[in-house]
Amino acid sequence: MPEREEFEELEAKLLTSYAAKSINTRGRKYEEPRALYRTPYQRDRDRIIHSTAFRRLEYKTQVFINHEADYYRTRLTHTIEVNQIARTIARSLKLNEDLVDAISLAHDIGHTPFGHAGEEALAEFMHGYGGFEHNRQGLRVVDELELRYPEFRGLNLTFETREGIAKHATDYDIPDLNGLSEFPDGSPTLEAQVINIADEIAYNSHDLDDGLKARYIELSELKKVTVWNDIYSEVIKTIPELPLQIYKTMRVLINRQVLDVIAHTSRKISELGIQSIEDVRKQPLIVGFSREELTLQKELKDFLHNYLYNHHKVVKMHNKARRYIEALFNTYIKDPRQLPPDFSRYTDDKHRAVADYIAGMTDRFAQEEYERLFLPYTKM
Repeated sequence: MPEREEFEELEAKLLTSYAAKSINTRGRKYEEPRALYRTPYQRDRDRIIHSTAFRRLEYKTQVFINHEADYYRTRLTHTIEVNQIARTIARSLKLNEDLVDAISLAHDIGHTPFGHAGEEALAEFMHGYGGFEHNRQGLRVVDELELRYPEFRGLNLTFETREGIAKHATDYDIPDLNGLSEFPDGSPTLEAQVINIADEIAYNSHDLDDGLKARYIELSELKKVTVWNDIYSEVIKTIPELPLQIYKTMRVLINRQVLDVIAHTSRKISELGIQSIEDVRKQPLIVGFSREELTLQKELKDFLHNYLYNHHKVVKMHNKARRYIEALFNTYIKDPRQLPPDFSRYTDDKHRAVADYIAGMTDRFAQEEYERLFLPYTKM
């Protein structure tokens, strides 16, 4: 069986000079003996998969609340899709797939129940008390809140994985690095940047798919979207069945975006003369779409914003979720004794304790907790 040193030798042979190689990791907060058969990033990946916070993603909202139907994306299925897309891009660019695994599997680990509605609510209620942002919360989960080892708090992940979590950036994710002086200025590794774009590809394509399944979006409306119409008009020439038409169009749409990212990023790396991770850090984000594809993706995002995220049923659920979070937050703040005993260690910062507790909830648990707190005949 190959030992860790053999994997590190393979990385040296197969990966580019600007990839994040395991042997060059900046290490962990708490020093540990290196594993016999796993590289540091493989070990990070495994710790994330076995964490409580990762399992909870199964019952956290992507767009549609989990109980609405079994086949809509959840945070967990979205995370798996981001991982698959990111690995494809990373392999083509000869980057470190193990680091991509770790960051992609952890990139949403700090998300609240009820999707962005929950995060927006907690951010508002925590204003003036340290704020709330899900990248920072994800870092807090892996650094503090996961209690699985007697030697230290958290998962003790490598610097590169933690940096990728903290600096995750999309249109919906704006990193808050205030006070995180351990992470240097400049861009993160290319592996972390791959997660940014894979996240966008996944949620644009799959939110569109879920919107069609839910009948919140009609095919007739999608004709307004250039990239969809270009692909769909060709697909229907050879495939007569409607469901297969949509599945084929989705596959082509994702593949088109992935190929564009690989080609554009490869050109940009060459044009900038990137030779090392230090070169990567000195540049603005390198991994991304071409200018032409970026224009098409903006049109798709605008469509999703207008026709899906602002659909009256989604807005109703968004506001309902916000009321759940507000009621829970205010109740716990008024009397923190209602928090589980595990959270008593935060007696000097009850607002952060409440935010941690609510952010860790699944959609289902948050609804059940609401019933326990406000419906008198609900069992405790």
